[in-house]
Amino acid sequence: MASMLLKVLRSNSSNGPVSLATRSASTTAQLQTGSASTTARLQTGSASTTARLQTGSASTTAQLQTGSDSTTAQLQTGSASTTARLQTGSASTTARLQTGSASTTARLQTGSASTTAQLQTGSASTTARTGQSKKTLARPGVRNVVLVEGVRTPFLLSGTAYADLMPHDLARASLLGLLQRTGLPLDAVDHVVYGTVIQEVKTSNVAREAALGAGLSDRTPAHTVTMACISSNMAITTAVGLVAAGQCDAVVAGGVEFMSDVPIRHSRAMRRTMLSLSRAKTLGQRLSLIGGIRPAHLSPELPAVAEFSTGEIMGHSADRLAAAFAVSRVEQDEFALRSHCFAKEAQDAGLLRDVMSFQVPGSHHIVSQDNGIRPTSLEQMAKLKPAFVKPHGTVTAANSSFLSDGASAVLVMSEEKALAMGYRPLAYLRDYVFVAQDPRDQLLLGPAYATPTLLERAGLTVADIDVFEFHEAFAAQILANLKAMDSDWFARTYMGRTSKLGSPPMERFNLWGGSLSLGHPFGATGCRLVTTVAQRLQAEGGQYGLVAACAAGGQGHAMLIEAYPQ
Repeated sequence: MASMLLKVLRSNSSNGPVSLATRSASTTAQLQTGSASTTARLQTGSASTTARLQTGSASTTAQLQTGSDSTTAQLQTGSASTTARLQTGSASTTARLQTGSASTTARLQTGSASTTAQLQTGSASTTARTGQSKKTLARPGVRNVVLVEGVRTPFLLSGTAYADLMPHDLARASLLGLLQRTGLPLDAVDHVVYGTVIQEVKTSNVAREAALGAGLSDRTPAHTVTMACISSNMAITTAVGLVAAGQCDAVVAGGVEFMSDVPIRHSRAMRRTMLSLSRAKTLGQRLSLIGGIRPAHLSPELPAVAEFSTGEIMGHSADRLAAAFAVSRVEQDEFALRSHCFAKEAQDAGLLRDVMSFQVPGSHHIVSQDNGIRPTSLEQMAKLKPAFVKPHGTVTAANSSFLSDGASAVLVMSEEKALAMGYRPLAYLRDYVFVAQDPRDQLLLGPAYATPTLLERAGLTVADIDVFEFHEAFAAQILANLKAMDSDWFARTYMGRTSKLGSPPMERFNLWGGSLSLGHPFGATGCRLVTTVAQRLQAEGGQYGLVAACAAGGQGHAMLIEAYPQ
């Protein structure tokens, strides 16, 4: 599959070429660092090159403009006969993944009088196609499951205001915030399920500790799930299953991640010595064990965001994916800036209603906003050095999601129970899929696999979806997924489809920011995505929303959400 994904594709149709980087036995199209014979200059700029992301007014635009005929973004590897050029710009560009007609590109285009990516808040001018009522996805004989409400603590950069807490503190806060916002009686909660990734060993079942700490009955079951960055997505779908099966009427699903204090282990040799010391019966045995400790034993095992099966850091995978799908550094920076600008506008407009104020335990400090939203400029972003593949990579700290602390929670109920208790649900949780693929070459392509699978099963197309919310692990990952979804070759070769699905229109895509700007507490992002879709459907008057996310291990998820009639 690696060789298939990294070879040049040439389309025979009139739709234009579809190309990925080549890799033969004699040459590789991977990002290489090293010898003097290898150069990988990424050239951008000249006075004729503009890559400005314009934000601000009611006509907010976020056009990705790159290059001219005189501007190339070449990534050269190997000999003079072997090139894997990333070129962006004019009609002569030869290394972009092009799909559809000549007017269809993989560029993020927002703006113009007919296509705006403004924050829409549901007024008479909102163009979210409320008049175009589509079929409902309700199934005869299947219990309707609804999302009543969703909340989250502010997502903060790790090492900031939450630094002295523990994961269950944040999880408890999100659970209490949900109960307070909904007024749900404690005894009405049938089950609690939370997702997390890096577990605190003292509270391995963080859902149970959060539930007890929030005052729920000790007879309320609670369990914790883990599935990398889609852990709280799994928590939500677990809740959906419990309600749909008639096992429960009201389930709290959530997620938490705490990167300010991740567990750091002693080396295996030191752990073995310490365990042996606890079993030693005499002073002589203890002294003998202590005498056997060597300086190397004191070296700790630090956690890393790396694949166990491949040993590769996720950022390296993002860099390789960017090269394979011809995603340039400029494109990545522009998308990241778009995310921060939209998040800032949504925050200032009061649209992020899921964020709850939280008084940090042990202090008088009240946190009420995400603190990672930082719109800057493309010029400042261009100054950053590659974060993973050095010195010629394109993934940087500015176009990657940052380590975050935070927790989220949603209330999932049967429709009849919600109505009987006087609630007006936000949305129906209709259907979902989980997918998995090769963790080496396709680690971050979960949305490209999950989205077509789910829409086909529901009998819908991209045009039927009013709101898209994709998890933004890296700008490179988002752009590569969009290009894969817009590729006939990818659809035929890897998905067994006859044609492409098509990529989401950017005027409906992540309009309130995303993980690049809002933050990404691994175990909590899924609930944020689902709640945001439900709230955007209400604000924009849409009917269908779709959540999609990638995850470590080469896994992915997608969920269909239908607006509740208002």
